[in-house]
Amino acid sequence: MEKRGRYPKEFKIEAIRLLQAGDKKPAQIALELGIKRTLLYRWKDQFEIQGEEVFSGKPGPKKNNQQSELARLKKENASLREERDILKKAAAYFARDLK
Repeated sequence: MEKRGRYPKEFKIEAIRLLQAGDKKPAQIALELGIKRTLLYRWKDQFEIQGEEVFSGKPGPKKNNQQSELARLKKENASLREERDILKKAAAYFARDLK
């Protein structure tokens, strides 16, 4: 059985930077780095929620439950606001046709 890989903090941050740059497809980045695409996405999600300290290498929880819950709720709130704005625009567009 293959042993789980350990990657240095700098490697993970550079992989996320490449993903966010958008120059290459995520599958291609993962192939070039020798990692799975899902791992690349997991690192990106962790980085967005907790920042660089998520890759500190220290065992144990990275943030307390309240902070991680707050970060999750902020992300959800932003998503809901975006959906609301889209629905407002759609309602205004269709209401214009009724007049």
